[in-house]
Amino acid sequence: MAISSLQEHPGSEVTVWMADGIYPISEPLVFGPRELGEEGTLVFKAQQDAQPVISGGVEISGWIKNSEGLWEAALPKELDETSGFRELFISGKRAARARFPNEGYLRVKQAGVDRRTNFYFQKGDFPIPVNLEGVELVFLHDWSISRIGIQEIDTAADQLIAVDSIGARIPAFFTIDNWEPHPRYFLENAPEFLDADYEWIFLKSQNKVLLKLPQNVNPTNSKVSIPFSQGLIVVEGEENYPVKNIHFEGITFQYSKWEIPEKGYSGIQACHFDPRPSNEGWAVVPAAIISIWSENITFTDCNFRNLGGSGIWFGPGSKNCKIIDSSLKDIAGNGIMIGEGQDRIVNGQPWWKSAPEQVASGNVVENSTISQVGSQFYGAVGIWCGLTAQTAIKNNVLFDLPYTGISVGWMWSPEATPARENIISGNHIHEIMNILSDGGGIYLLGLQPESKVLDNRIHGVKVNAGRAESNGMFLDEGITGVLVEGNLVYDIAKSPLRFHRATTNLVRGNFFFSDDSNPPIRYNTTDEEAIEKVDNLFFSEGEPSYQKELSHAISRWEKKQRKKRKR
Repeated sequence: MAISSLQEHPGSEVTVWMADGIYPISEPLVFGPRELGEEGTLVFKAQQDAQPVISGGVEISGWIKNSEGLWEAALPKELDETSGFRELFISGKRAARARFPNEGYLRVKQAGVDRRTNFYFQKGDFPIPVNLEGVELVFLHDWSISRIGIQEIDTAADQLIAVDSIGARIPAFFTIDNWEPHPRYFLENAPEFLDADYEWIFLKSQNKVLLKLPQNVNPTNSKVSIPFSQGLIVVEGEENYPVKNIHFEGITFQYSKWEIPEKGYSGIQACHFDPRPSNEGWAVVPAAIISIWSENITFTDCNFRNLGGSGIWFGPGSKNCKIIDSSLKDIAGNGIMIGEGQDRIVNGQPWWKSAPEQVASGNVVENSTISQVGSQFYGAVGIWCGLTAQTAIKNNVLFDLPYTGISVGWMWSPEATPARENIISGNHIHEIMNILSDGGGIYLLGLQPESKVLDNRIHGVKVNAGRAESNGMFLDEGITGVLVEGNLVYDIAKSPLRFHRATTNLVRGNFFFSDDSNPPIRYNTTDEEAIEKVDNLFFSEGEPSYQKELSHAISRWEKKQRKKRKR
């Protein structure tokens, strides 16, 4: 009805008022230029006091308690022929897929000869599954993870053999023991691991779910849901015919499915991974909301939760799209993605060389809250921007993340690309890098002239799990001509600011608090003299005035943010 109105009255504005309740879908809602026309505005808006939910989930019912005290149920009929599922939610809260150990990690005893497909473990480290169907190895690298099936467990040799390479095939340094001789791992989805309340497993051969609950809890009194729809919204224009002016206001987007490749997920960085079995470029964990070749697509006061891939992606050709006053929570992959990487080919060359005007530009993320991303793929980031221009990320709160908060850039050299003038300002980033290493509250990569990192508050980086450092801000290879000003960084596992293979940049008026064993700024393969430093204040934890100065700095930052909000 709304689309037909736009077709009949081009240039008009049509509002679809959404009442309270759940709007179930089994496949994404697709908006294309041929249906909407070139002009006009389409708005999906919650009625006053309503909380509409666009849901790609399906509820599991028919629970019975078996002789072992576990609850079991068959999958709904619409799921019988699917490839399975990997997430289950009880009343909107993620339940743990049965794992061993329940907390913490096991450690590799020794990598196998090829350092790629197998390793040795200590005898008795974990219960040996009788059936390996569906059992998954979750292996942690420094800044990414692998999730991969198990081909064999040799109990005589105490050797675990995966179905494919553990870690990305390219780059070549993704070997089992490259970062640590005894890296971390755990195992998932075997009946032998189902020993804690609110754990579950899926037995694909029997098409049923097993769920362990406390003695007095009955699943029939809760809503047990699994994602079904592979994505929720697709806005898909064409290079010369973009989709324009679609707005979503006050809507919740919940439950979206993504199944890892048959040969496993081997992450590279920020939810980019080997596209097995193909060797062409890198793939990326898809988002529930995808917008490409689009302009002025906005999400205001929306909620995004319990999503099986990434959250939102403003991809190739996205211009002036916005996420404002919204919340993203419990996302399996990246929270928000803007722009793209290097791989797309235009006229026989990478797009950023042959068609730089196609760069995603003018996009905004503002006043939004992002937490618990990377629920499955720990190398995820809160907000990831690839090669983008004039992107503004401002006044957001990001916390409770396994890896980096905000990541901008996607070129491991100072080679020129369309990336430029990106602004990261006024964000509060804390309790991040909770699982992986070699990242930070803010991570910048590649040449992006006239970009600025301003007035951000970063703290709570306590884990330094792997070989590489975890920092407050990490400015990586090729960073040149960036202004780092007015930032407050404290309670960091290593240095508040780190440069790696960077050139000339300006660091001015920052407040850096560090412990006695780490410098406020670290320079890896970077000429310290090339980094201009003006009016920064450095405090070391052993100084008598440390706590007093930190309290004053936090108060000043909060006061400045309140003034911004009033404006």
